[in-house]
Amino acid sequence: MKKILETRVFQSEASSVWEIISDISRSDWVPGVESIKLDGNKRIFKMTGLGNLVEEIIDCDDSKMKLTYSAIETMAPIAHHLAIIQLHEDGNNTIFEWSTEIDPPNFADAIHQGMVASLDQLEQILTKT
Repeated sequence: MKKILETRVFQSEASSVWEIISDISRSDWVPGVESIKLDGNKRIFKMTGLGNLVEEIIDCDDSKMKLTYSAIETMAPIAHHLAIIQLHEDGNNTIFEWSTEIDPPNFADAIHQGMVASLDQLEQILTKT
């Protein structure tokens, strides 16, 4: 199993960042997503040219600004996936911590690239508001 940690500081208040992240039906900050459909605690991504990806939302805690989820149906044969997004207030800035566990580890680079691309897109959205 491989663990990935990506941390970014956004010059936005944590509540503004959390408003985007906690809206689990929102897809504009995740590149390559055509749409998201919710089915109970399942989030179904329709990915451009790749089909569907299904995540189980394990916890979305507003008081802790923490989202925990697991990819349970993917195009790639994975044995384990667990991701946690945790926001921390730092004055008017937000420290965004995103950790992911993935097995097999050969998918770690692709997942890490997706995390970085999503954070880049989120930064663009935040600078427009």
